[in-house]
Amino acid sequence: MNPIIQTNNLTKTFGDHKAVNNITLTVNQGDIYGLIGRNGAGKTTLMKIISNLSTPTSGTYQIFPGSERTNKLNNTRISALIENVGSYPTMTAYDNMLLKGKSMGLTGDRYIYETLDLLGLGKVGKKKVKDFSLGMKQRLGISLALVGNPDIMVLDEPINGLDPQGIIDIRKIIVDLNREKNITFLISSHILDELAKIATNFAIIDNGTLIGNFSKKDLEESTKDRIELITDNPKKTILTLDKENIGPYKLLDVNMIHIYVDTEFTNHIISCLYEAGIKINYFNVHNTSLEEYYIKLIENKGV
Repeated sequence: MNPIIQTNNLTKTFGDHKAVNNITLTVNQGDIYGLIGRNGAGKTTLMKIISNLSTPTSGTYQIFPGSERTNKLNNTRISALIENVGSYPTMTAYDNMLLKGKSMGLTGDRYIYETLDLLGLGKVGKKKVKDFSLGMKQRLGISLALVGNPDIMVLDEPINGLDPQGIIDIRKIIVDLNREKNITFLISSHILDELAKIATNFAIIDNGTLIGNFSKKDLEESTKDRIELITDNPKKTILTLDKENIGPYKLLDVNMIHIYVDTEFTNHIISCLYEAGIKINYFNVHNTSLEEYYIKLIENKGV
């Protein structure tokens, strides 16, 4: 894995308030990195610093750490959509894209049509932005962020205020750009279930402090909290669990049994039931949701 963003004790203060407090974080190339935290936790401030839109009070950050390129050049490889789309409402989508391209020294307009088509805006390029729906504005914001073919995209609440279909569309766009163009994403979102569907890594920030930092695989392993089981003979199943000292367990109704053991015993449970002649109709390892895990970490402050 190649680090593409690296922060070291990054701190940003406003008067006596530490919006970002000694955050050390590594984002690897190809990650979709989700930032989680309540309003005012410090997510947006951290994203602004990394995007070169704000200066840290102390600590350092690097884009492409170890690269021979200058940090100024590296910062041109990162693009951000933070707080608002940053477009001119009385101009068309095409003109907004053209203006952004010219500011970056691009010539021609082929990239405009290709990018608008990619984001599903090909048919409305000549429409003024003020007449766009919220979902279309979000798509345009991502289109503008794609101008110049960045390696990193920083997106602050990209699905905020969208309807269900809009959320699905933006989710697919992010995943496709990550897979097809190997773009690394740093994304904040309050809709944790949606973030859980696409993110490869997560960082939880509270009061400016990093209290949790884990991969999706780590999350899945640490949130397996029970085995859910339905068999053709619940009474015999319970007798078998007792005989094999498997548990604790709980009979929820006439069929469903929850077994609260480490999931490494999965194969052992299946073997015991098979040898007892019990047919398994349903077997599932239940995972705590990202939202539930987040709440637990916040309550325990990462402990």
